[in-house]
Amino acid sequence: MDNPAAPAQVRIKFSRYEKVVIGILGFLQFTIILDFMIISPLGAIVMPSLHISPQQFGLAVSSYAFSAGVSGFLAAGFADRFDRKRLLLFFYFGFMLGTLLCALATTYPLLLLARIVTGFFGGVIGSVVLAITTDLFPLERRGRVMGVISTAFAASQVLGLPAGLYLTSRWDWHAPFFAVIAIGVPAGVLIMLFMRPIVGHLALQQEHSALKHLINTIAEPRYRLAFLLVMLLPTGGYMLMPFGTAFIVNNVGLAFTVLPVIYLVTGVSAIFVGPLVGKASDSFGKFPMFCVGSMVTLIMVPIWTHIGHVPLATVIVINVILFAGIFSRMIPAQALISAIPDPGKRGAFNAVSASLQQFAGGVSAAVAGWLIVQRPDGSLAHFDWLGYVVMAIALVTFALMYRVHKQVPEAAPR
Repeated sequence: MDNPAAPAQVRIKFSRYEKVVIGILGFLQFTIILDFMIISPLGAIVMPSLHISPQQFGLAVSSYAFSAGVSGFLAAGFADRFDRKRLLLFFYFGFMLGTLLCALATTYPLLLLARIVTGFFGGVIGSVVLAITTDLFPLERRGRVMGVISTAFAASQVLGLPAGLYLTSRWDWHAPFFAVIAIGVPAGVLIMLFMRPIVGHLALQQEHSALKHLINTIAEPRYRLAFLLVMLLPTGGYMLMPFGTAFIVNNVGLAFTVLPVIYLVTGVSAIFVGPLVGKASDSFGKFPMFCVGSMVTLIMVPIWTHIGHVPLATVIVINVILFAGIFSRMIPAQALISAIPDPGKRGAFNAVSASLQQFAGGVSAAVAGWLIVQRPDGSLAHFDWLGYVVMAIALVTFALMYRVHKQVPEAAPR
């Protein structure tokens, strides 16, 4: 666990090397999220091309998440036994191999296998990135790092989805995966050339058995609260986002063609909001920033889930503010939770957390699908019920985060 009695004077500015590392890790996250998101909008082309049903395509999409969840648990026992740089390269190039298999897939079984391979390797990378961030940057500066890295999600929305759809229309559905490889392989080369070995944790005493290391990590009482939080925090996104486009088109009444505009504006705003939230978390305190984000979320979720026929501009404004609230919760929460595990268990802790998050996401999406009912006219009934569930979970996470905040005293805000 990070030392709460950190020195009062903490270096605020990042060194040149630290800036390079932050940039590499952020770009790495961008390629991972891009690959995960890019297949969803390709369904209209992939299904007729491979002669598969919507259920089969849905399995191809979800197989990534389930494979990632399994690999996280399998990797947790070994996550603290290697140089984190080498571990990152191993899983990243495995992820690139899976993406290449997607690009070369010509049948449904091959595509399904490719998504399983991609998820198996890609699902661990986020936890390794988080472990590296925790190793290299003290808690007092971690919010800014998390803020920059978290913009990968927004950037993939702004650049990835439109680019993927364009490449598909210009060539075919394989093209976006080749594009991910084209930008992803250079990122791996940058890691090999510029990132220094990260081996400080290897000097710490560890269990002889990888299985025992995993069991001890899961059984550690101090980690249980954090594991519960990493499952609950992203629940709102997993429940609301899958039905967001259908709600906008069928309930709000906007044309399908305006959806890229909504996502583009929201993504661009999130690119700017993420670093600002990270800096504010370091300057004013991570728990106070989490409180602000929680209040914004609790206000905007019922507004979002109850809007009727409103203009496009209104939908964009609501969406932008809602995502700002979500970012203002996730970034400081990730920074605080990162201070919980001991240095010798960071890799295992983050791998288990990533797995739990993947499984929780699948359950959340399933619950949302069970609650939502589509009327004969195509509109969604009970979408407001999702809002109530998300608000209730947000209140629970607020109480739990307060307990984490008490476990991880922060330095005095600057």
